[in-house]
Amino acid sequence: MNQDVKDYVAQKAKELLSVRPSCPEAKAAAQNWLDAMGTDREAEQTKKLIAELEMDIMPIDGLIAFTKSATGVRIFGEERVKKMEAHAKELKEAGVKYCDCPACAAAEAILEKKDELL
Repeated sequence: MNQDVKDYVAQKAKELLSVRPSCPEAKAAAQNWLDAMGTDREAEQTKKLIAELEMDIMPIDGLIAFTKSATGVRIFGEERVKKMEAHAKELKEAGVKYCDCPACAAAEAILEKKDELL
């Protein structure tokens, strides 16, 4: 793996660690990957990071569905989920594939480097 790619992914992994809300499993995978950099565990942790982010990143249709759910309303409140739904629909119309929250944006940036990481 190219050092520039490693540096980029490390930056995005650190971003993922710093944002809220963010999936605890994704944060753990990012931290484990950072801890394994330069060790004999790096390749294994890279695969685990990619697998975790692929499971956790929120597709835009999933975000739209979430904003219509009772859970979405309970977590964010009615007014906020309506704004989130409108935003998600705008994103979908623009061809965006995933949620654009900071956690999903960091995950997407890492996943874009998947072929270079593996």
